[in-house]
Amino acid sequence: MLAVVSPTANPWAFHAHPDTWFVIVLSGYLYWYAMRRLGPRVLGAGVRVVTRRQMWSFYAGLFTLEVAGDWPLHDLAENYLYSAHMVQHMLISLVAPPLLLLGCPAWLVRWILKSNWAAGTVRVLARPLVAALMFNFVVAISHAPFWVDGTLYHHAWHFWAHLLLFIVSMFMWFPVINKLEEFPSLRGMNRILYLFIQSILPNLPAAFLLLSTSVVYKYYATVPHPFMSAINDQQLAGAIMKVGGTFYLWSIITVMFFRWVAVEYRSGNAAADRAASAEAAEQELARRQLPRPASVAELVPRSSDKVPKVLTWSDVAEEFARTPPAEPDD
Repeated sequence: MLAVVSPTANPWAFHAHPDTWFVIVLSGYLYWYAMRRLGPRVLGAGVRVVTRRQMWSFYAGLFTLEVAGDWPLHDLAENYLYSAHMVQHMLISLVAPPLLLLGCPAWLVRWILKSNWAAGTVRVLARPLVAALMFNFVVAISHAPFWVDGTLYHHAWHFWAHLLLFIVSMFMWFPVINKLEEFPSLRGMNRILYLFIQSILPNLPAAFLLLSTSVVYKYYATVPHPFMSAINDQQLAGAIMKVGGTFYLWSIITVMFFRWVAVEYRSGNAAADRAASAEAAEQELARRQLPRPASVAELVPRSSDKVPKVLTWSDVAEEFARTPPAEPDD
């Protein structure tokens, strides 16, 4: 049962998935309509609606979902390999959501969340703690034997299970991507720590798959295995989840860390430049300062001084002789 090989099984046989095509094409059309029709009405004529980078990001997210939900990956996951199922989960939870969120301009996010119930839902469920708990709970339960076997024996439930995983993943990524002040967001080291936690907790089910000495899921113990045994397939799935998922998230964390360091470095240099400029300005003002004027006591004549009632030329000449010449200005 651990190494079932069916000579008649053809894992590469093509099967159409029109439901997946419909969802992807509809989503792509709605995004195009929002950028071409809705955006100019919301922002006004002449305002840039979307950047080329945002468009490429959104359509890359849709392509990722297409790969996850269509032939051949979908067929391999449902009929042959749990490792292919794991790749599906990685694409649905870790790759597609951040790409889709990065592809949504700020005005579109505000427009989608303009209703009170939508905005309130995001403000609650996208809080980092709430989103992290939901995401890791769904990831954990989606690897439980009763969940995996139930969704694979009943294919309709498989779609809803993937939809649930996608939704909680969108909430998990939202505070990382979001830049709008009215909704939950993370910055700097908080964002890095948040993603680091997401890379650690899923290692528990991965270790469960790697260390198990028997086939965990009844469904995959009974389907054909044209490439490898069920045990090897299960271990490969655990390795994909542990190594692939961790490496992917840590790569993002590394990029974020160096960007954060660069921003802090530029901020520190800017502050130092401002301080140096202020000090130089003070020194220049001190250098250019006029000679210190006489004090009030010096300006008031002393009582011993005799002021003549009638000012004569000799008095003026005597005063000029007593008074030193003024220092020239710089």
